[in-house]
Amino acid sequence: FQTTYWWQYRKHSLRYAGGIKMKFLHIADLHIGKIVNGFSMVEDQRFILEQLLGMAKANQADAVVIAGDIYDRAIPPGEAVVLFDGFLTELSGAGIQVIMISGNHDSPERISFGESLLCKQGVYIAGTLKEKPSRVSIKGKDCETEFVLLPFVKPAQVGVRTSQEAAERLLARYWQEENTDTEPESRQKKNRNRVLVTHFFVTDAGREPELSDGESTIHVGGLDNVDASVFQGFDYVALGHIHKPQQIGDHPIWYAGSPLKYSFGECNQVKSALLVTLNAQGQKEVKQLPLRPIREMRKIKGSLKELLEEGASKGGRQQDYIQAVLTDKGELIDPIGTLRSVYPNVMQIVREDSNLSGKGAQGSGQNRMLAEKKDALALFEAFYETVREDTLSEDLREVIVGVIKELEG
Repeated sequence: FQTTYWWQYRKHSLRYAGGIKMKFLHIADLHIGKIVNGFSMVEDQRFILEQLLGMAKANQADAVVIAGDIYDRAIPPGEAVVLFDGFLTELSGAGIQVIMISGNHDSPERISFGESLLCKQGVYIAGTLKEKPSRVSIKGKDCETEFVLLPFVKPAQVGVRTSQEAAERLLARYWQEENTDTEPESRQKKNRNRVLVTHFFVTDAGREPELSDGESTIHVGGLDNVDASVFQGFDYVALGHIHKPQQIGDHPIWYAGSPLKYSFGECNQVKSALLVTLNAQGQKEVKQLPLRPIREMRKIKGSLKELLEEGASKGGRQQDYIQAVLTDKGELIDPIGTLRSVYPNVMQIVREDSNLSGKGAQGSGQNRMLAEKKDALALFEAFYETVREDTLSEDLREVIVGVIKELEG
């Protein structure tokens, strides 16, 4: 088994020989099998994968690039595996190549299962860390596009302390193999585009990407940060890890974002897939193709009576996933059960009255802390300060970070 795959797809050879553009669909963070507030998202994911398949076909994409977090957990449920298997089968049957890596939510070994066999079907997988990044080359007569696959790795796996050092060390091996002793952007091989597919928290000179409220972040001293400058020399960098689609600075570095909303902090986001076009001179265009979910995720606010009347009159949107902010004063009897008579997919109820206590009430010290703090480390620090009346030492902080990463990863 080789870490470099050479492929020439016959029916497209004339396109490349004439200098015509090549296109691929960049997606990430599928999180297949995810459960949100007790609701399985598999039906929603099936709907969105069918949409992505249709987009790839309609835009005559040469490949679909999946930048990690294919599943939501290391051991995905059976229905999640069956769903993704069907998606890959449909893409392969349509003559669309698949290029994918593992993310921090995936089990590298499970993602890598069958990769030597699947590459013969045009499905290229980099799940486990190798000595040097795997490569997939799509060759035409006058132009070649090489995809460099760098799955998510923990720094310790590479024998370094930070994610940036890990990325630098692994990419250095790639550039060494390319015999690029000078600046990597000077591309030594004629008419070659280079696309990196990876899964890291990428910053631009210290500026972090935009996060939703539902995304926890742990960046002690920037240990998880990888600066955009590390990816110099690539015509496009296809990222996964952050759920909001966005470009990093003015670099050709993009997060595709998740194709579905997985928290109420993502309510205002427009989910999309990125259609990337390359020509002989490198990146030509990145176009965001909006995705339409079978159910929206949204917030509603009002008294219990008002929300029931509004839901009964609107029609068609009762199936959305709902966070209800109730403005009623005093106690309510089974408000979530009552709301579900109109909105069957109510996920959360929040009480606006700060004087109320108990589940769903905001305003208590604990809930204020939850509202103000966005990540597990900050929550623990606040808890520690409350209980011990002291700040967390740097040594203890690193221990807690390790524990949280192990639990989340």
